[in-house]
Amino acid sequence: MSGLQRFEQRLEQAISGVFARTFRSAVQPVEIAAALQRELDNQAQIVSRTRRLVPNVFHVELSDSDMARLSPYDSTLEAELTDQLEEHAELQNYTFPGSIRIHFESDSDLTTGRFRVRSEAQARVTGRDRTAPVTTTRAMVEVNGTRHALTPPGLIVGRGSEADLRIDDPGVSRQHAQFLVTAPHGDRGLRIEVHDMGSTNGIRVDGQKVARADLTDGSRVQVGRTSLVVRTEEDTDV
Repeated sequence: MSGLQRFEQRLEQAISGVFARTFRSAVQPVEIAAALQRELDNQAQIVSRTRRLVPNVFHVELSDSDMARLSPYDSTLEAELTDQLEEHAELQNYTFPGSIRIHFESDSDLTTGRFRVRSEAQARVTGRDRTAPVTTTRAMVEVNGTRHALTPPGLIVGRGSEADLRIDDPGVSRQHAQFLVTAPHGDRGLRIEVHDMGSTNGIRVDGQKVARADLTDGSRVQVGRTSLVVRTEEDTDV
């Protein structure tokens, strides 16, 4: 029995066949499962002889009518699809950079029975707890849906355990980049810089490869396949 056949059986048992009857003339769950597996195969990137990196965030775009039929069962389908992707990844020696997330979205351009799959690799991000000093400007860096404070003297970004902001991205060096944060004397704002720490793949700021750069609100720093966006805001309570 193939993995997709086992997927169909599990899904039917989970919802007593209701889903299959509802979707008889529309998008079938097994079609979505097959498309997600193909997405893994097509997007797999070789990291080492025994390791290939694949996306872990998926956007399944459906027609309005299919989305309406899917909505009552989306959590059950997401759980089963996640299990199916994990099984397929194990067989193919694929590695996910973080937890699997599947989002179902409506697209009015699609007709009943048609769907699209988009994917991206979002690395797992962990930061060390740091006590922030009192400043009049608050700064932070956004990465893969998480926010981390930027406070003097700054932080080191990398894949190694010694990094302050650890990103599980194979394109990121153990100590990849350093954000330097200073509060100039007599100035209410913060100065934020980023420096490449001799990384293998370098850094890009707003699309340009640099060794160092000054950063402002909205600056985008690329390390490996991961983007970090700087955000600053004035503290009006001072």
